[in-house]
Amino acid sequence: MVDWIRLVGTNQTLEILGVKLVGVNADNGKKLLMTIVLIVLALLLRRMFRGVITRMRRGDVRVKFWARQGVQLFLAVVLLLGLVSIWFDDPTRLATGLGLVMAGLAFALQKVVTAAAGYFVILRGETFNVGDRIRMGGVRGDVIALGFIRTTIMEMGQPPPVQADEPAMWVQSRQYTGRIVTVSNAAIFDEPVYNYTRDFPYLWEEMQLPVPYTADPARVESILLEAAQRHTVPIGELSAEALSELRRRYFLKPAEASPRVYYRLTENWLELTVRFIAMDHNVRELKDALSRDILRALNEAGISVASATFEVVGVPPLRIDTEHRER
Repeated sequence: MVDWIRLVGTNQTLEILGVKLVGVNADNGKKLLMTIVLIVLALLLRRMFRGVITRMRRGDVRVKFWARQGVQLFLAVVLLLGLVSIWFDDPTRLATGLGLVMAGLAFALQKVVTAAAGYFVILRGETFNVGDRIRMGGVRGDVIALGFIRTTIMEMGQPPPVQADEPAMWVQSRQYTGRIVTVSNAAIFDEPVYNYTRDFPYLWEEMQLPVPYTADPARVESILLEAAQRHTVPIGELSAEALSELRRRYFLKPAEASPRVYYRLTENWLELTVRFIAMDHNVRELKDALSRDILRALNEAGISVASATFEVVGVPPLRIDTEHRER
């Protein structure tokens, strides 16, 4: 083996079967070995830190999120500085190498560079945190992970008014579909990011109820308000404090958190809309409870829900003439 693999020359260049390998010498071999050791140490540190973060209390979701981001950034900086120190001992070579690398990245990896820039914008701009419910890149759901290149979202269904949006959904409400979707961080530069939970973890919701003009609108309004107050008053009390903090931080006009009913006249019926505030999660459960209470109260009051269908209430009398004329 000594005969066909050896180090020759003053630079100790590696020679195999009489062929000298350009750029492969004893010095580069040492650097390569140190690089491998550095990468292995970084991976071990990453695994150790992840184990420590995983053992933290389950309730500290946001603390875990920021701890993971801090570990990723710390290890990335250490790895980058270590590689630069190993391979570029001459500042002139370093500047030249970085210039070539940056030029190649700018040309060949535009999407990757943009996604990495989006990662730092997300962290610095407080666009969203892990656990936030967002819409990003056409995907609605809860953020479950954030990486340097992409964001991982647990997808949720779409309410009926936006069922026609792409991609198509089989879950007709804001509940998990079971699909985990990855979205490039570059999406924050291309379209708005809708955050349901960051500064104000509440939503204003509405339910429409069409009733005939013959029904007592005051009684229907009372039924809607009673049901909404029964289920949303505690939420309204909590949201009032959050609204005050929101107005302190942003230019926001005062908003009503108490339930309210609005009328709308149509050609066929009177449409009553009850507006109320809800938590960012479990909206379907809340509207289900409201619907059950409202339906029960309407049945007790003898009030029907208006419909565009027709009901045949009677048949006019028919006269059958059996006489016939002989020809």
